[in-house]
Amino acid sequence: MAVSIARTGDQLLRALQALANPHRLRIVAALRSRGRNYVSQLAREVGISRPLLHLHLQKLEEAGLVTSKLELSGDGKALNFFEATDFSFELSPTAIAAAVKSLSIQSSKSD
Repeated sequence: MAVSIARTGDQLLRALQALANPHRLRIVAALRSRGRNYVSQLAREVGISRPLLHLHLQKLEEAGLVTSKLELSGDGKALNFFEATDFSFELSPTAIAAAVKSLSIQSSKSD
């Protein structure tokens, strides 16, 4: 069952900002279709460097769209596994109007 990740205006904004990038969309799609994965393998699958992948995963995790878990491999290496959460949110004019009422993040001049 999908969990609503956008109960407030701030949460909706974070989710939309996190998804407003083609690399992040590909990351979420890869994690959803292939299941949880560790950083090195996921970087190869989506075709980006590990440092860039880490930045994108951090944004996705902050928005509640992915989770991570550090595990030890059989040879003692620490592997950080990521998994897409089963998230959902409604995006409609009515939902946006309701979310704006709880929005605390101020827009910047560059927006």
